[in-house]
Amino acid sequence: MSYLVLGAGRMARGLVHYLKTHDQDARVKVVDVSAQRAKDLATWAGGSVMAGRLDLDDRAGVRRAFEDVTVAIGAVHYRYNVMLTEEAARARTHLVDLGGNNGVVARQLALGARVKKAGVTVVPDTGLAPGMASILAMAAIEGMDRVDHLRIRVGGVPLRPLPPLGYQLVFSTEGLINEYVEDAQVLEGGKLVNVPSLTDPEPVRFPPPFGMMEAFHTSGGASTLVHTLRGRVFDLDYRTVRYPGHCERMATLKELGFMDARPVKLGKVTVSPRELTGLLLERGLPDRGEDAVLVLVTADGRSGGRHRRVRIRLVDRFDRATGLFAMMRCTAFPSACIAHMLATGIITDRGVHPQELVVPIEMFIDRMRKAGLAIRKQTAWGKRVV
Repeated sequence: MSYLVLGAGRMARGLVHYLKTHDQDARVKVVDVSAQRAKDLATWAGGSVMAGRLDLDDRAGVRRAFEDVTVAIGAVHYRYNVMLTEEAARARTHLVDLGGNNGVVARQLALGARVKKAGVTVVPDTGLAPGMASILAMAAIEGMDRVDHLRIRVGGVPLRPLPPLGYQLVFSTEGLINEYVEDAQVLEGGKLVNVPSLTDPEPVRFPPPFGMMEAFHTSGGASTLVHTLRGRVFDLDYRTVRYPGHCERMATLKELGFMDARPVKLGKVTVSPRELTGLLLERGLPDRGEDAVLVLVTADGRSGGRHRRVRIRLVDRFDRATGLFAMMRCTAFPSACIAHMLATGIITDRGVHPQELVVPIEMFIDRMRKAGLAIRKQTAWGKRVV
């Protein structure tokens, strides 16, 4: 089996670590537009990983890179994912990606017939949220006859928050701003509804040292889940978790136009406020401190005529032994696990599929636990607790 990791950024380290730990006989190659960055990652992995240069704007080069590859893993900007899906079908190579944009995923799903005809599988949005959060949500409602409420709360936060945002960069600012700009999709009364991001913050409690956090609407985290569960779940919403006050500060920037993509003239120069904001966030926010990932999925419904509440919680922290940030672990491990399931024939459905429809839930959770992610599930029966 061979794996091609596209991109040598933050998440690629987690991908390579998982693959080399859980499939030691696998051949892994990392490619990036920067040959040095790919080489540095291969060196960090202990020399058993190949490295190369690949510019994803060079489609012929992408085509060559996909030759004789079992599974490609896209850890690059989501604007490339439709093209990568097309080339995966052409090369008859399985593909998973970290996704992050609902419109792009819809275009990938539209290529399902072509991918199925090629005899391969493409699974978009396989990171944390979108990604593992959707699989945990499916685990929470499994066995319920009726699901009244499904609440998904996910966030990456620093262990030692600093003003003014109480946040550190754990993935690209482009992806972060995209979550804050586009509308969130939720189910309300069984109907699909768009709600503005950075709105309606609510308190949510996690174990010490975190305590009371805030959770607010952002786009993309539920991905295809709102469509998959439409007609089965009455209310469903996804919210991002941060330290209290973050939502209000970012909403202010958004309202003032700092996240607007439309260029503005500044003297003789034309700039994009969104790009400038991303650059300033990269310069101003820490990116080295120890971090944590917080996940809480809560489902309320009925099973066998009784009320049932299921809570699934994950708190993961920076791993000092490997140097992997919690966000790397919780984003990359799910994607690499699904790639391994494709390579070993565990996932056999061909075409382009949402992960919640093709990934074996219990096997996936078991493998995440074995990889060190402490996923805990609790079930309560009886009268509904508000």
